[in-house]
Amino acid sequence: MNPDLNRLQPYPFQKLAALFREVQPNSDYRAISLSIGEPKHPTPQFIRDALTANLDGLANYPTTAGSDALRNTIANWLALRYGIPAPDSKTQVLPVNGSREALFAFAQTVVDRSRNDPVVVCPNPFYQIYEGAAFLAGATPCFLNTLPEDNYAMNFSQLPEDVWQRAQLIYVCSPGNPNGRVMPLEEWKTLFEMSDRHGFVIASDECYSEIYFESPPLGALQAARQLGRSDYRNLVVFSSLSKRSNVPGMRSGFVAGDAGVIEKFTLYRTYHGSAMNPAIQAASIAAWNDEAHVAENRRLYAEKFGKVLAILDPVLPAVMPDAGFYLWIRTPVADTSFAQALYRDYNVAVLPGSYLARTARGMNPGENFVRLALVANVAETVEAAQRIVNFSR
Repeated sequence: MNPDLNRLQPYPFQKLAALFREVQPNSDYRAISLSIGEPKHPTPQFIRDALTANLDGLANYPTTAGSDALRNTIANWLALRYGIPAPDSKTQVLPVNGSREALFAFAQTVVDRSRNDPVVVCPNPFYQIYEGAAFLAGATPCFLNTLPEDNYAMNFSQLPEDVWQRAQLIYVCSPGNPNGRVMPLEEWKTLFEMSDRHGFVIASDECYSEIYFESPPLGALQAARQLGRSDYRNLVVFSSLSKRSNVPGMRSGFVAGDAGVIEKFTLYRTYHGSAMNPAIQAASIAAWNDEAHVAENRRLYAEKFGKVLAILDPVLPAVMPDAGFYLWIRTPVADTSFAQALYRDYNVAVLPGSYLARTARGMNPGENFVRLALVANVAETVEAAQRIVNFSR
């Protein structure tokens, strides 16, 4: 067996299940889960219709690179969304089966095991796929603690120069999971300069980019163009329809950016990673071409955030995120104790923040926080918030 498998930690939800097995939830309350970031808003009917109308495509093998129509649609969406020239749909855009699979596979493409002790840099807290991808690529993950006192910025000075010299890949998540922070242009400028100096590749995870409440979040390609990096050198962005269009089960997304890196990634995916189902490609084209359902999605999230923040404020003050559908809330007791007792007493599941982070530089930056995913309908989300207040008084 691959010995690197032994380096993998249990997934956060495995840890949560083990924590909850120690108690019985209060049967006076129906279960409400705010622990998993799985969109619960209805899938738009026009996407369902496009999917079923194209089932004849199942009779053909799809190509790894996807259809010209889908790549062109994605390139045009990027141009409209970010106000940039459309990327070359043949060389700078690649459809993928959701961002999760692509984020994992990307490290296997980028990391050169022959170089001395390769490093993959990750934010902390983080999406655990980043860590697993690093381990199975033969690299060591090194973490940048994102802290409230720094407004959750990625403080690049936390890692010494010798670590940056060994860095081959950095994962960036903007808007962030779990804090919802959007990276500003100045932070991108610093990161691009470091990439030029050390030669590492930037993987920008932007799966929450379309759930925002004021201005559309700055994207990595947009930042690169504003800073004169029209070739997107050593930069690849990852996006998905899962959150944007409420289709997590469709597994549809894309990568875009540096043509040379994407060429190598396409080669890797020819051998690992199935091509996207033709019916799903057709449904994806329909989804990327429509913004009305995305605006309605944002309206529903904004309504939930407004109501939940008002309910929680007297006992658990929280900050409205820049984007995304998570609340990152400091707890008055240990995060695991809070989550377990809330589940036991009020049958509400939330995710301990320590499960989303690792100890780095003497601290776990997720400790004494919980993540609330406001993915259920408005009424259920409000009820959960009221239970949390009752529990916290």
